[in-house]
Amino acid sequence: MRFAAKVEAMLADASELRGAIEPLLEARNMMRAKKVTLDRQLSQVARKDDVCKHLMTVSGVGPIVSLSFKATIDDPSRFKDSKAVAAHLGLTPRVYQSGEIDRSGNISKCGDKMMRHALYEAANSHLRISKKWSVLRAWGVKLAKRIGAKKACVAVARKLAIIMHRMWVDGRDFQFGHPPVARSA
Repeated sequence: MRFAAKVEAMLADASELRGAIEPLLEARNMMRAKKVTLDRQLSQVARKDDVCKHLMTVSGVGPIVSLSFKATIDDPSRFKDSKAVAAHLGLTPRVYQSGEIDRSGNISKCGDKMMRHALYEAANSHLRISKKWSVLRAWGVKLAKRIGAKKACVAVARKLAIIMHRMWVDGRDFQFGHPPVARSA
């Protein structure tokens, strides 16, 4: 049963609450309708943009992630190499070095928090929802078995940032690669 229908059923028994709850339901319905309209507009903008079209060839990367990435990076030539993008977004491990101590910690979390979150969600979708095989997905699944799903998702998000920057610079689509061929004995 849908949420609005459940609320309507509950209001049938409590008519004194109807005056307070109905405006909230109307506001909720209007926000949902506006969200659909905005999503459609963002999708149209992303489909018209050449860079976003290339970025959306990565499974898990949709209009919002591609537009956010393009807006955050702005000019891909300002990064010396693609690995610098991951550092710029705070997706590289924090390093502590002093004397003989050399410790690698959690990600640095410097840079744009929203872009980092969007890349994490795209990586999560690429690993868990996408059924299409890719070298990146195979690497992420293998890593998840070894270090855990969340850390692997962050690592895939870092690689996604690097790959997406390279795709933007080269003007190419995502390369899924070829699955390994099982050899007969």
